[in-house]
Amino acid sequence: MTMTLATTNTAVEALALVQSLQKRLVQRLSKLPPESSSTRFVPVDWLRAKGSFGGGTRFSASDPAVFNRASVNISQVQYENDPSKKLGSATAISTIVHPSNPHAPSMHMHISWTVMKAGTGYWRIMGDLNPSIVIASDREATEAAFRAAVGPKLYDYGTEQGGRYFFIPALGRHRGVAHFYLEEFNSQDFTADFALAERFGQTLIDAYASIVGRILRNPAPISTSDRRQQLDYHSLYFLQVLTLDRGTTSGLLVHDENDVGILGSLPSHVDKKLLESWVPRLPKVQQALLCSLVQALPSGESSHVDDAVKARIATVIREFYKRHPQAEELLARGDRLPPTQQNHQ
Repeated sequence: MTMTLATTNTAVEALALVQSLQKRLVQRLSKLPPESSSTRFVPVDWLRAKGSFGGGTRFSASDPAVFNRASVNISQVQYENDPSKKLGSATAISTIVHPSNPHAPSMHMHISWTVMKAGTGYWRIMGDLNPSIVIASDREATEAAFRAAVGPKLYDYGTEQGGRYFFIPALGRHRGVAHFYLEEFNSQDFTADFALAERFGQTLIDAYASIVGRILRNPAPISTSDRRQQLDYHSLYFLQVLTLDRGTTSGLLVHDENDVGILGSLPSHVDKKLLESWVPRLPKVQQALLCSLVQALPSGESSHVDDAVKARIATVIREFYKRHPQAEELLARGDRLPPTQQNHQ
């Protein structure tokens, strides 16, 4: 399999960065207790336009005893030899970890570098902690990691932006408990911004691995109520990702060559009836989207979201926004709104 990768210096450096962060996270997660002789992650490659426009590699969890779902994806899509595109390249790591143990929080991280052919470029830096059962010290440790990585000024701005982006208006609550988000970030000093992105990724990875490692080394008894809270929370995560998350939606609308990878953030099971109960709370146009998503799920209280379901979900989302492009105005955003889809057209 051959991928044609970007040759711009900053894109080459960004790819090396996301590859190193991917390796760091997979190694830290692979060492989580309990110890196992089996491989916890398997690599899966995908190609953009058969590799002529790049592609990526994701490491997907293969140990259900530790992970409900986990996906550590890196990609580089580039159009350096396509004169019709304004975008030069977009290089990213996007990861979500959902532990099996309901006492261990989920974590999302996204770091990307976008280069336009005009010479401009910008970073997108995101992270959030997503517990089914909230533990105050875990939230505090994650917030401390954000602050240590970016400094007090950017911390205040990024957490405010994250609070906006990860808020779910229909439910009046956030997706998680600690959020950070920088969009179109460029201080005009690439070296300093690169170091910031690297520090953010490394610090969050290490803080999260420490949190989960502590919980799994001394696991508390898991009750039926704990499992119920986890299923409810995973259903909420499903709702936020598929009706509000701009990055996920844009990825599905740009191309259909990595649907399973883009939807790697979805938990393994959700509560179909709970999702149905939220339909009347959404704005009218989004009610149709959630109804269609629910219909794509298998029946039962705990609906299994496997790869076939993900493929159906991707089709539902593309068809919905084709019929209702105005619904994109309801997607999550911060102060800045990058033209992601337009860049790929």
